[in-house]
Amino acid sequence: MTRREFITLLSGTAATWPLVARAQQGKRMRRVGALMPYAANDPHAQARNAAFLQGLQQSGWSVGNNVQIDYRWSGGNKEDTRKYAAEREYGIGAKWLELLKQIAPTVTRVAVLRDPAITAGIGLWGAIQSVSPSFGVELRPIDVRDAGEIERALAAFSRSANGGLILTGSAFAIVHRDLIIVLAARYRLPAVYYERFFAAAGGLISYGSDSAELYRLAAGYVDRILKGEKPADLPVQAPTKYDLTINLKTAKALGLTLPQSLLVRADEVIE
Repeated sequence: MTRREFITLLSGTAATWPLVARAQQGKRMRRVGALMPYAANDPHAQARNAAFLQGLQQSGWSVGNNVQIDYRWSGGNKEDTRKYAAEREYGIGAKWLELLKQIAPTVTRVAVLRDPAITAGIGLWGAIQSVSPSFGVELRPIDVRDAGEIERALAAFSRSANGGLILTGSAFAIVHRDLIIVLAARYRLPAVYYERFFAAAGGLISYGSDSAELYRLAAGYVDRILKGEKPADLPVQAPTKYDLTINLKTAKALGLTLPQSLLVRADEVIE
């Protein structure tokens, strides 16, 4: 879950706001629209939705009792995924490059997979680019739009030595996550990903905000709106928890010896 997912989830409530403003408290059924940039059967989508529903329940909202959730799922639909923007604090891009150099000090070339159609892709690229000279790294942007393009670009990039990989957030990254993890392993590219489920699925390392936390924050916003607060008056809440996950099995397969200081800092080490 990203800030854009968080905002997208809230945007589905817009149609209910005029009704909410006139509504009286009680057991009247409220309706919330949730726009999800995933396929309905995606397990990660289900986990995020569970966090959202848990947050609603903690605020006294029960699906089927006093609130109804109308979902719209996008997932593999390319027109919908183009609209998805994984907005993050751009400074995290510098942290990704720092982690990559810590875990693989010999890396001097880094492919940055991004979606150039979204603000986050451009902003994160700029943040990574701003610190690359201090790490002695040459960057190469690779657009994440379709599977064939990703395969060709990474195959060409891997022909030279000392390469690494950073994956920034986008809907295309989610759709093509399995392919990207497989290609990183095939071409022996140490890789840093923006969210835990990449490391859990075989990626080397991930560092990013806790997606479940963001969905629970979204539930808090929905609660306040349904109780009559104006959306424009609500403060913006940034993520407060960031997780570092390391896949030790993948590190061993790449022949990497991880510094103990990094392992100690990790929130989760997958063996």
